[in-house]
Amino acid sequence: MLLSLVIPVYNEARHVRDVLLRLATVDWPCEVEYIVIDDCSRDGSWDIIEAYAKDHDIRAVRQPVNKGKGAAIRRGFELATGDIIAVQDADFEYAPEDLVDLVSAIIKDKADIVYGSRYRKNSPNVHRTFHYAVNRLLTLMSNLLSGLYLSDMETCYKVFRAEILKPIKLECDRFGFEPEITAKIARLKVRVHEYPIQYFPRNYLEGKKISWKDGVAAVWFMLKFNLRRHDDPSLRDVPAKYRTAKAERL
Repeated sequence: MLLSLVIPVYNEARHVRDVLLRLATVDWPCEVEYIVIDDCSRDGSWDIIEAYAKDHDIRAVRQPVNKGKGAAIRRGFELATGDIIAVQDADFEYAPEDLVDLVSAIIKDKADIVYGSRYRKNSPNVHRTFHYAVNRLLTLMSNLLSGLYLSDMETCYKVFRAEILKPIKLECDRFGFEPEITAKIARLKVRVHEYPIQYFPRNYLEGKKISWKDGVAAVWFMLKFNLRRHDDPSLRDVPAKYRTAKAERL
C-alpha cells in the first residue's frame, strides 16, 4: 500500500524544514509519498521547500495565490496517488509518529477512515482553555447534526481510504474542511475510528492562524453540509459498497 501524506504550508519558514526532516524519520507501516502544498507563503517558506525538494523525494507545489488551508488540502488530494491519504500540518502541534497507528488501522482493514483525537482520556495533554472549549462545542454540534459520535471533529489528523475520499467534491477554502468532510462521510457506510494522539498547542505569537471567526464559520458549514438537501453527485461517485440510501438521495 502507498500512503499519500498531504502537507499544507502557509508562512511556516521557522518549522517546515524540521517537520519534513522529522517525517522522514518515522517508521511508516507502508511506502509514503510526501505532497507539500505551499499556499503562496510570504515568509520564505517556499524557498525552503524548494531547496529541500532538490535533495529529497517529495512533490512540492506552490499555489499561485493564497486561498486557504482547505484549498491547499484539496489540491494535495488531487495530486495524491496513494491507497491511503492523510493530512499533516507544517508545524509541531502534532506528533507525526502518532499517524502510524491511524494508518495501520486502515492497512489492517480495521477501519475505512480514522480520526486522531486530542481529547480521548488516554491522551495526556494540557490544552488552552478557550480553544478546548470551542473545539468541544463544535464537535458536539457536529455530532448532533451528522450522527457521528466523535470526540474531536476539528483534529488535523484524518486518514482516509483514497477510494472513498477522492470522488468527494470538497468546497471549503479555509478551515471549513473539517466540518465539511465530517458531514459528507457521515452520509456514507464507512467504518470511522478514533485513536488518541498527542497535541502541543501553540499561540498566535508562535504562528497559530485559526481565529474565532473560523469558529463562527465552522458553525455555518456544519449547518450547510449537514442540513442541505440539494443534489450532491460526488457522493454517488464513491464505490457502491460505501454508499447508503441517504447518499443516493443527495
